[in-house]
Amino acid sequence: MLNIVTVNTNPYEGQKPGTSGLRKKVKVFLQDNYTENFIQSILDANKGSLEGCTLVVGGDGRYLVKEVVDKIIKICAGNGVAKLLIGQNGLLSTPAVSCIIRKYKTLGGIVLTASHNPGGIDNDFGIKFNCSNGGPAPDATTNHIYQLTTTIQQYKIVPDLVCPVDDIGVQTFKVANREFVVEVIDSVRDYVDYMKEIFDFPKIRSLLQGSEHRKPFKVLIDSMSGVTGPYVRRIFVSELGAGEDAVRRVTPLQDFGGAHPDPNLTYAADLVNEVKNGDYDFGAAFDGDGDRNMIIGRDAFFVTPSDSLAVLAAQLHRIPYFARVGVRGFARSMPTAAAVDRVARKLGKEMFEVPTGWKYFGNLMDAGRLSLCGEESFGTGSDHIREKDGVWAALAWLSVLADSGASVEETLLRHWREFGRNYFARYDYEECAAEPCARMMRDLEEKITAPGFVGSSLSSGDRRYSVQAADNFSYTDPIDGSVATGQGLRVVFADGSRLVLRLSGTGSAGATVRLYAEAYEPAEAGAEAEALRRDARHALQPLLDLALHLTQLHHYTGRDRPTVIT
Repeated sequence: MLNIVTVNTNPYEGQKPGTSGLRKKVKVFLQDNYTENFIQSILDANKGSLEGCTLVVGGDGRYLVKEVVDKIIKICAGNGVAKLLIGQNGLLSTPAVSCIIRKYKTLGGIVLTASHNPGGIDNDFGIKFNCSNGGPAPDATTNHIYQLTTTIQQYKIVPDLVCPVDDIGVQTFKVANREFVVEVIDSVRDYVDYMKEIFDFPKIRSLLQGSEHRKPFKVLIDSMSGVTGPYVRRIFVSELGAGEDAVRRVTPLQDFGGAHPDPNLTYAADLVNEVKNGDYDFGAAFDGDGDRNMIIGRDAFFVTPSDSLAVLAAQLHRIPYFARVGVRGFARSMPTAAAVDRVARKLGKEMFEVPTGWKYFGNLMDAGRLSLCGEESFGTGSDHIREKDGVWAALAWLSVLADSGASVEETLLRHWREFGRNYFARYDYEECAAEPCARMMRDLEEKITAPGFVGSSLSSGDRRYSVQAADNFSYTDPIDGSVATGQGLRVVFADGSRLVLRLSGTGSAGATVRLYAEAYEPAEAGAEAEALRRDARHALQPLLDLALHLTQLHHYTGRDRPTVIT
């Protein structure tokens, strides 16, 4: 029989979860009891339901995952948890964690990821808690966890418990007269089985392999050395019959091969270049934990996340899951371009605008009011789980293309002719000094909320913009009435253009400032393809120039250019 040991500890400052969990540098988590404190606080926040419960545990394979899985096993054993479902080798994509929580009706899950942030000893690590609906813990829960971290005095652990997670199987232990079970599961099976229920795999397989009426549709899928590698190999190679040359970087690495596992035009440039210079019809990339995606077409035709969301909203009837369960409402994060709003209006569906953070979509899904949602930060998902889901998004696109017979670019051009085009750009200024950035946000809020700003006219070159609204976005959840304030400064102009400025909650050091610009061009049924292909940055340049002048962003950040442009 194994004994529980109570270890005295002291609180650490700053263990406050951000938009999606606690993210810090690896060396912060390596401090004595730092990780143990946070895990114990997660368990204490669930104290009333903890005894006899089951939890899911897994991560994205980055540096420190297996070591922290071992600590979670020992601490859960010491706190009355009855059973853990753990991905083999500690690997589970974030969407797979959500899928497994929901399938097996567990109390929740502990996800070890810093998502799209770099990995390795000198980079980032993260821990987040997902609730019983499979989604990220809501603000009330993360605030409770944080409060517990500020007062923690001890944690309970079973130090002598040895439980390897390399092989699939069930291990049973006797801990202080209780049975404690660890089941190491196939990291991929439950998720892949679910995707086969949602999509018509034979139809997608036929698209990829071709027929007498259509040549093979060549794809290139990039896992960026993140956790989706085994999922991509099982789905695209084993199930859909794509060759090994259709997938790249499918072995999860602790440091993601020294690359930044963020699927955008900057960090997935290798994929973009391969698709651009090769004979490919479709490309997709996924981030470290598998919840983000980037979609490109032939010649690396780029689909913005805002357009991807809108196109899928208009085409959901082509996906078997939605043909079966129906389509409810749509939602987007506030900074995301409003392209999907126009689809919602045409289809007569509810439309929700929420703060950044996937947790804000969960209540709407649980209430049966939301089917599809997305964020401009390359996140797309539906009510099949309660996380954004990169692999799902790629399969959704392939389902649409298989059913319509159109290419990626043709699909976008048709959409813009019907709904108009929302030009969108995001400037990221990463790891800036925190205090000047906070001062910038305060100064800008004071400026845009001052009497007379709304209704004023601002100029940029030969363009004039009439200010229709300006505020610091707040959100009242229509389901439970909870309120989220201070979610980003926004200026809305009379012609539908928008500027948004916010500090990101997903970084691990310093401040990441995000500037968003959006302009709308109305639909024109007979518009020529060349006109529709207009470069977004050119279309947005007057608005971006205005934004940089209005915010004085370069002055406050000390940067003369962004780190990343999307």
